[in-house]
Amino acid sequence: MHEIFLNYRTKGGKDVAYMCQHHLSARFGPDSVFIARNSIDPGQTMEVLLQAPRRCHVLLALIDAEWLDAPDRREPGRRALDNPDDWVRREIEEALSGGALIVPVFIGRKVEQLDPRRLPRSITELADYQYTRVEQHRIEEDLTRLGDRLVRRVPALAALDSRTPAEAPVPDERPASVHNEHQSGGIGQVGGSVGTYINDARGPLHTGPGDQINGPQINGDGTNHIAGDNHGGIRQGFGTRTPRGGDER
Repeated sequence: MHEIFLNYRTKGGKDVAYMCQHHLSARFGPDSVFIARNSIDPGQTMEVLLQAPRRCHVLLALIDAEWLDAPDRREPGRRALDNPDDWVRREIEEALSGGALIVPVFIGRKVEQLDPRRLPRSITELADYQYTRVEQHRIEEDLTRLGDRLVRRVPALAALDSRTPAEAPVPDERPASVHNEHQSGGIGQVGGSVGTYINDARGPLHTGPGDQINGPQINGDGTNHIAGDNHGGIRQGFGTRTPRGGDER
């Protein structure tokens, strides 16, 4: 039994249908995907096109921008979907009656959400199913993502899945940063890199070239500034002091 049935119109969906067959068959096995042209053996009747969607686990309805209003080949004045004998319509009807998981697959960005009022009554349910979207320039990526979702929903496909699970990311093995609650600064390793760390800083900090000032800077005649504990005298400065023993140089 084929697990996945590809439902499409030849004019707008054939190319993407073959891409789907190639990608999904490579992942789930050559007999896992049904596509009309390749899956019907010589001598079989077209009744196979109704039996296969009835028995499959998943039907992918490939819908391009012209799918909804595609004309009937026999009566160009009406839509193909309005013909009860339209194969696309009949395949969807059979999949619905068989209880298959049905996934509308929108081809390109021009396809909009299906309006149930524009669908034949027998397949209005198609508009209720969550769709996915594929684009030909990234078809491999889109089909891989679709396959991943199908595996989570369909146990039969999970059992056939040949895709190797992605490897878990390698954990970061850098050494832990050094922290000392009683250390207020220094040079050490922080987050794996060597640099300057300053803990519990108060006042402006400067770690580049030039003067370094940690704390307030006070200038002017007659000012007193005590930073930290004072164990000596306090001196005041008034103007420029002349060096001992001579004139100012």
